[in-house]
Formats: sequence, structure tokens, C-alpha cells
Amino acid sequence: MSTVPSTELRPDASNPDAATGAVLAQAARRRTFAVISHPDAGKSTLTEALALHARVIGQAGAVHGKAGRRGTVSDWMDMEKARGISITSAALQFEYRDAVVNLLDTPGHADFSEDTYRVLTAVDAAVMLIDAAKGLEAQTMKLFAVCRHRGIPVITVVNKWDRPGKDALELMDEVAQRTGLEPTPLTWPVGISGDFRGVLDRRDGTYRRFTRTAGGATIAPEETLTAAAAEAREGIDWTRAVEENELLDATEADHDQQRFLAGETTPVIFASAVSNFGVGALLDVLVDLAPPPPARPDADGVPRPLEASFSAFVFKVQSGMDAAHRDRLAYIRIASGVFERGMVVTHATTGRPFATKYAQHVFGRERESVDTAYPGDVVGLVNANALHVGDTLYAGTKVTFPPLTTFAPEHFAVMRGKDTAKFKQFRRGVGQLGSEGVAQVLRSDRRGDQAPVLAVVGPMQFEVAAHRMAQEFGAPVELDHLPYQIAVRTDAASAPAVAAARGVEVFEREDGELLALFMDKWDLRSLQQRSPELTLEPMVAAQLS
Repeated sequence: MSTVPSTELRPDASNPDAATGAVLAQAARRRTFAVISHPDAGKSTLTEALALHARVIGQAGAVHGKAGRRGTVSDWMDMEKARGISITSAALQFEYRDAVVNLLDTPGHADFSEDTYRVLTAVDAAVMLIDAAKGLEAQTMKLFAVCRHRGIPVITVVNKWDRPGKDALELMDEVAQRTGLEPTPLTWPVGISGDFRGVLDRRDGTYRRFTRTAGGATIAPEETLTAAAAEAREGIDWTRAVEENELLDATEADHDQQRFLAGETTPVIFASAVSNFGVGALLDVLVDLAPPPPARPDADGVPRPLEASFSAFVFKVQSGMDAAHRDRLAYIRIASGVFERGMVVTHATTGRPFATKYAQHVFGRERESVDTAYPGDVVGLVNANALHVGDTLYAGTKVTFPPLTTFAPEHFAVMRGKDTAKFKQFRRGVGQLGSEGVAQVLRSDRRGDQAPVLAVVGPMQFEVAAHRMAQEFGAPVELDHLPYQIAVRTDAASAPAVAAARGVEVFEREDGELLALFMDKWDLRSLQQRSPELTLEPMVAAQLS
């Protein structure tokens, strides 16, 4: 594994000005972004292709989940390999040119949208993949909306241009009309979709010609040709690309860095991740155009200076990555200051000290110890059992970052262990799933501790939970689905009256929040009209919007 060298100079604490300069210089090198899209648009394949082009892996798995083929670096769970989809986010860190890249792969399936949303709180830019044949799909539009809401600049990649698909100009019109972002292509395809020869680089007018490699397992060789040489080689395909480029010039569809950072435009790259075509250009664009870490607002909306004392927040908790050790990894995004392995920081939620002896850079499932990290970096803290999603860690000046959104669940099921002799493992597994945010764990006196209710955004999360309970914790379970469809917040004063209503149950979540579950919106509305004095507050909708 090759990630970020541990030889970076640490700031000299005895010289405050030099220390501040060192932190700002290191932060300026960071590029932290997520790869997001509709399911099956090629996110994990692109993630691995990027790592391949950065030369931190020697061979790409190309298409994962297929018999006899290697799995992608970022898809490490058994279910991911079997299904060929991402069901959990993954972090990769590596150097490219003079930049330190923190790349977060995300699940595309709507059932895991809460995980994707949390990842988007930890990044400074996003790479949005669009399938050349399918264009903008439902989940794509929701993700565009989230990026706009959070002020995250978006770089768009039209993927799978090696397969038959839509017309390139038609896709640009679709992006503009449906997202409100003005597409500013940086490269333009030579050859229609399904016959991908290379790209016209709109910045200098040259032709980048691609050559296929066996199975797309290695970097596709690129040859740069002048316009005259390209016309001689490609003929009408080059001529068509030049004519379409002239149309783009006429509409002033050129990159403007300020408008990009303001969320008004989206640079566009044409690529084929499975063939490794156009991936090198994307890496260069990320380093050149994606913003470095900004000062992040705290819970009061005050930006935390990058050079302030160390602070970070937990955006993901994951266990089961190392079957031999059964450890638990908390991903933190560093917001300010310098992280040094072994430093003792404060856990903002409890006010207690937290030791960081076991800190690691993550590369998919592989890890190596990290000694120093800077704003923008993603670091994994091992066996961080006291940490939960949304927690803040700090040293020196106290700070608390805003809590992460918990979506309203729409699917509910009672989980019971199949083997009563394994109740200890069952209880540990349920607690782990709840702390990771895989599911919200609800309990009530009526159902007892041996029959907690799992509340999830999408039904596939039940499959993940059951699979992990059996494989990671050795506690096979059965799930009995409940007829509820809506969860709202209530309080201790209202809970008895709410629970007495027909077809309603009240549960306590593991964080102490009281949730009332209703069969449908009509039952909820009826109770609100009969008893307006009761506390029945809506949660954030599960849709990414």
C-alpha cells in the first residue's frame, strides 16, 4: 500500500508564526472530495481508476462482483463483492503531484442515502458521475440538490462513453435544464458514445488519444496530438468534435473558477472509468480546480480558523473491517490545527479526555499508522468505542461542530436472535449497528431488550444488518417487519397519551430521543387534530433534498 508519506515536517510549536504558516501550507495541499452518483454509474470503478492513475495500486479490478475478477479497493464487505454495489462509504488517501488527496467513495443506492449525506458533510468538493446512456437519474438529482444546499462545488464526469448512449450536446442541455448548473466542458469526446477514441482538450485544442489495455486493468496510454494530426488520423470524428466545440465557444461555456466555486457552473470531463480513459485528466482537474479546506463553521455559525488548535468531527463509524481483530473505526475529518498520533484531546459531548494512540490513514480496507495530519485530512481512530457519528474532538480552545442530520426512518422491523444462548453477542451487535448509524435502534418496555426495533431509511439496510449480525457477531437473527411508515419526535410529557392512541407505539432511541411510530400520515394527522397540545415533531425527510 502506498499512501501519504510520514515525513511531512511538523510545525515548530516554539515559533507560532512558523507553525501557523506550516498548517496553512499543508491545508492548501489537501483536496477532499466525494464520488457520488445514481447506483451503477461506476463510482467504485472510478475510485479505483483514480488510485491506479495516482500509482498507489498496481492493477485495477475493473468490474467488481464478477466471478474470477478482483474486487475494487473501496468495496470490501462480502455483500458488496457479491452484489457488485457499494453499500457503505470508504476512504482512500494518497498523494498526487504535490497534493494530498482524500477520496471518499459513497453508496449510490437510495437505501443508504444517509451514509452518503454524512460523507458530504466531510468534503470540500464532489465528483458527480453521470451514465452516458441514462443521463440524470432520480438519485443524481437529489445529490445535486444536497451539494447545492451545502455549497459544495461539483465536477461532473460523463462516464461509460465507451458504450452506446446519448448525444453529448443533449447531455449538456439536460444538465443545464435540470440542475440549474451551467456545464463548462473541459474535454469533449472524439467519437460518438460507444466509439470512444479520445478527447479534444478545450483548454489548448489538442487531441488526447486513448489506447485500450487488457480489461482496463492498467493505465490506458495517452498520446497527445495537434489538431492537424488529429484531423488526419480521425477524419470526420475529429471534425464533428471541433464543430461541437465551436458551438460551446459560441455559448461561452468556458470554465470560470469563481463561478465554479460559487456553485453556478460545473466543469465536465468525458471518461470511461472501466477502460481508464480520461481518468488522468480528472485527477489533474481535481488538483487544479477543487478548493482546499475552508474554515468550517462551528455550532454557532462562527468559522473555525484552519490555524486554530486541533479540532475534528466524526462523520462515520465502521466495524468489521478487520475480521481478525473485530475493531471499530471512527472516521474523523480534521477541521483545524495539527493532529499528532498519541495526543490527548477532549470529547466535546462528554468533556472527557480521549487518547489517540491508534490513529491510521485508511486505504479502503488497508491501513497504516499516521503520525501527523492536517485540516482536510480524514483519519481513522481505532477502537474508538466512546465516539459516535456527529461527535466533536478538540484540543485547546473548546469548539463544537453542528450535529449531523438523522433522517426519518420509513421501514421498521423487530430483530430477535435465533439462538438465545448468544444473547451477549446479539446485544453487542445491535449496539454496534446503532452507534454506526446503520440503523436507529428503538426500544420499549412493551417489547423488551431481546426484541429491539430497527428503524431504517431503506429496506436493504435490513439485509446489511442481518448479514453483519450473523457474520461479524456470530448472532443470526430473524426480522419481523412492522406496519409503521412514519416516525415523529415526541417528549416525555406527551408520550403516555400518544402511546394510548390506536395503532401507535412510542419507543426510546439509544440517544434518549422519544419517537412515535404511526401506520400512515392520516393517523398522525388525526391525532394532531384531536390533541394539538401533544408534541409530535417531524424529523428530517429521508430524501436527499
